[in-house]
Amino acid sequence: MSHIAKILLLGSGELGREFVISAKRLGAYVIACDAYEGAPAMQLADAHEVFSMLDADALRAAIEKHKPDYIVPEIEAIRTEVLADLEQEGYNIVPSAYAAQLTMNRDAIRDLASRELGLLTSRYDYAQSREELCVIAEKIGAPLVVKPVMSSSGKGQSTVRDLSEIDAAWDYAADGMRGDRVRVIAEQFIDFDYEITLLTVCAKDGIYFCPPIGHRQERGDYQESWQPAAMSDAALATAQEMAAKVVKALAGKGKGWGLFGVEFFVKGDQVIFSELSPRPHDTGMVTLISQELNEFDLHARAILGLPIPPIQCQGASASAVILADRESDDFAFTGLAEALSISKSDHVDVRIFGKPVTRPYRRMGVVIARSDDSEKARKLAAEAAQKIVIEYGS
Repeated sequence: MSHIAKILLLGSGELGREFVISAKRLGAYVIACDAYEGAPAMQLADAHEVFSMLDADALRAAIEKHKPDYIVPEIEAIRTEVLADLEQEGYNIVPSAYAAQLTMNRDAIRDLASRELGLLTSRYDYAQSREELCVIAEKIGAPLVVKPVMSSSGKGQSTVRDLSEIDAAWDYAADGMRGDRVRVIAEQFIDFDYEITLLTVCAKDGIYFCPPIGHRQERGDYQESWQPAAMSDAALATAQEMAAKVVKALAGKGKGWGLFGVEFFVKGDQVIFSELSPRPHDTGMVTLISQELNEFDLHARAILGLPIPPIQCQGASASAVILADRESDDFAFTGLAEALSISKSDHVDVRIFGKPVTRPYRRMGVVIARSDDSEKARKLAAEAAQKIVIEYGS
């Protein structure tokens, strides 16, 4: 056998693409799967399969065909009951089938964090109809945030500032739902100072934390992130304690190894659990420039049971996304040289994801920058991102 392990990657977006790079550097053989041909991770993988992860028969067929050592979910919409069955049959699901089942649905992970583990969260409830959402909104009060229990990249998420906006919020959430569950979570709007992602590594020899990552969102989707995010020692200690608690719970009785993106709201020294992803996080793209081993390297090492070295920032760093503004399969990028030459004294780099089609607000790439301090790095990344233009054909 010429490879250290065979990995089946379920989902082949930009996060999957970077994971493929990290896994192959360690000698793994990777099969990238997604619902469309030419997805970013497929372009770099050893093999690929095209099918819907919500098709239980196709999912099982792909796994039985390749017989991977590790099955690594990268997207939310997967028939997780199939993964649970396969885990019982001896397949290694990363980090576990239990984690995949809970975190693919916002209601399950929120209930685990709040009701079972006792972590501080916002007030929340669930609705399966427009009428139920109206009742919940009256109970919680405005402002509140409404989002599908299953979605990605902020799709379907909106903030209701007046109860007259409930109908529009339900319609928007319904349009942004993934999978086949018609259900939304309505949660109290938190008056937070800032929000962070705490990348948490569950490895063979223990739990590790990356320095906290600050981020800014629009339309429920990340626009920029920076590391390290400034926070008090007390708040950081609380966030690490909460992250370790939920990650250990998700690991269950299995290995549970891998990297988790745990999101928190922070108000002073108070830390409020928000969400969790059992895989690399989009805000963690800043680690492509901020850390010696980025989040994808750490995920691959943890999965394979390899040692995790001390994790440190190499300097204040930031990322800024490159967005499309229309749908097209005929486009090109310009301004790359201008973006990369924006500063002679700082470090600026670009990642183009290789997506075959643009859509409004779709992430097509990211600029990463490192400088003397976080504010300078953020400004540098944003300015460089503005230099890169997507030009569309006729």
